[in-house]
Amino acid sequence: MTTVNTIPETALAWHRDGRGAVLATVIETWGSAPRRVGAQLVVSGAGEIEGSVSGGCVEGAVIVEALEALEEGAARELEFGVSDQDAFAVGLACGGTIRVLVEPVGKVLPEALLAGLCAERAARRAVAYVADLDSGARRLDSTGHETRFRMDRSGFEEESRTFVAIHNPPLRLIVVGAVHIAQALVPMAKIAGYDPAIVDPRETFGADSRFPGETLLNDWPDEAVEKLGLDGRTALVLLTHDPKLDDPALELALRSDCFYIGALGSTRTHAKRVARLTEAGFSEAEIARIHGPVGLDIGASGPSEIAVSILAEMTRVLRKGA
Repeated sequence: MTTVNTIPETALAWHRDGRGAVLATVIETWGSAPRRVGAQLVVSGAGEIEGSVSGGCVEGAVIVEALEALEEGAARELEFGVSDQDAFAVGLACGGTIRVLVEPVGKVLPEALLAGLCAERAARRAVAYVADLDSGARRLDSTGHETRFRMDRSGFEEESRTFVAIHNPPLRLIVVGAVHIAQALVPMAKIAGYDPAIVDPRETFGADSRFPGETLLNDWPDEAVEKLGLDGRTALVLLTHDPKLDDPALELALRSDCFYIGALGSTRTHAKRVARLTEAGFSEAEIARIHGPVGLDIGASGPSEIAVSILAEMTRVLRKGA
């Protein structure tokens, strides 16, 4: 299972199928709201749903409001208090309050604008959907919200009624080396919302039986990495210990915008890696992007704990920067 969000794409498909579609988006929260700002639910004219704005607490009320908004052809702003009892049912210690923006597709949210948003997402380009709730104007921005893009944080512009919904490309993890650590790391990364791919030219290691249902590439790592692409929403983890496999992919990563580069090996192994890359012409600042030895120093022992340390370090870099 992956947690890749396809809500806008579903909304566009339902609208084009003539079923009608309404997008409901969390625009503000207080307290322990079940979903973060920017979370979305799409409702069809027949009451079908995909996604969530509250983990189940208020979805029923949102569906009713969405169907009425679709009939009226007008946007709505809703506010709900989530009780302590309902919050506990979805795994929270206490309740909170959420505000939800309801937008019928084609009437409030133009079809062409939604199609443009989906096209940017398909091309793995970060884009912001900007809605002025006073004037009703909607637009897409690819620049001007750098902090929000970096923090993956939707919200209102300061002291305004302009809501900015951030649509970053889905997170990806490319693992070079289909080893025992990868067998633990890949399912953990999927739970955390990553779309993983495992690369290993050694078919004995990169076998379906060892990674059932996963994306496997039995190519040389540099060829596979070029094929998959590296961008600001991609993490690369190198686990082979073999310079013939790791280094070509590593050199591509250092020339890319990928947000995390981690390489397995001892301090001594990493020192040799640094020497090879220096000789290859990489600067000290470029080489410093590599997290080696890979993972947070938590005293990990065994493949699963090492995988935990790697995922923790990836999360820290993603959310706080290097």
